[in-house]
Amino acid sequence: MKQTFDPDERLVGRDYGGLTFDITPELVAAFIAGTGDDNPWYRDHSPQGGPLAPALILHSAVYRNLDWYLPNIYGNLHARQEWDIFMPVRVGERIVTRSLIVDRYQKRDREYVVNEVIVTNAAGRLVSRSRTHQSFLIPDQTRKDSFVVDRTREKDAKRAFSVGERGGDPIEVPMRKITEEMCMAFSGPALNYHNNRQKAVELGFPEIVVQGMLSVCMVAEMMTRRFGLGFFYGGKMDLRLVNVVWGNDVTGPRGRILERHPEGERTRAEVEAWCEKSDGTKTIVGSASALEL
Repeated sequence: MKQTFDPDERLVGRDYGGLTFDITPELVAAFIAGTGDDNPWYRDHSPQGGPLAPALILHSAVYRNLDWYLPNIYGNLHARQEWDIFMPVRVGERIVTRSLIVDRYQKRDREYVVNEVIVTNAAGRLVSRSRTHQSFLIPDQTRKDSFVVDRTREKDAKRAFSVGERGGDPIEVPMRKITEEMCMAFSGPALNYHNNRQKAVELGFPEIVVQGMLSVCMVAEMMTRRFGLGFFYGGKMDLRLVNVVWGNDVTGPRGRILERHPEGERTRAEVEAWCEKSDGTKTIVGSASALEL
């Protein structure tokens, strides 16, 4: 029987299987080392008794298998991240992932592949769902005689974003320096362009490109600190990664609660969320929401 699609074709619906993870104290400690998010709930008692794992404990499960990437990885970038969180995970639990391509599209000189990861617990209950939009240079647009992105791009007026100007209640977490040690803890142990300068240069960047998911985790940290269990049960994020965070940059998440609306017997807070560097450069812009308990 003739196959309709080549086995290696990156098509919508292509299933890449899943992985099983034990949520151990060591895994949580690695998360803390990589992000700087040392919430006491992760180590000790939480409102649900024992310690809870960070909402994005499996932040990079989507990258454990890169078979869904397009062949031309030179200059590839994480462009957008969506996340729905349905329930917390306790430290000590076992959870399972499933990964598949759910969309492909083109914008200007890049092609985007969207990978959805579904996470379930031992009882089969849905824990979270994420969609990672990864962008790839269209092959005939690839030039290797110059950097794909460098620091000058973020100074371009086209890379400026107006956020935090619509009022609302402010939320923020202190900024922190993203050290090379954090990059290794978050994106290691194998050397890659997220933790090693030479690997970054090989892929078209002048220095370490901090993994975009780290900034996404920072937004989740901010939402957890402000809303607690209201983020673990029904939290949402839709974030666009608009400028690169480089190794040793100082950055942090910001937010403003723009509106509240009823959701059953609770109230959902809608948040304008972003990350910015110490010089004001915006690196993530988007939205998040959580229940107010």
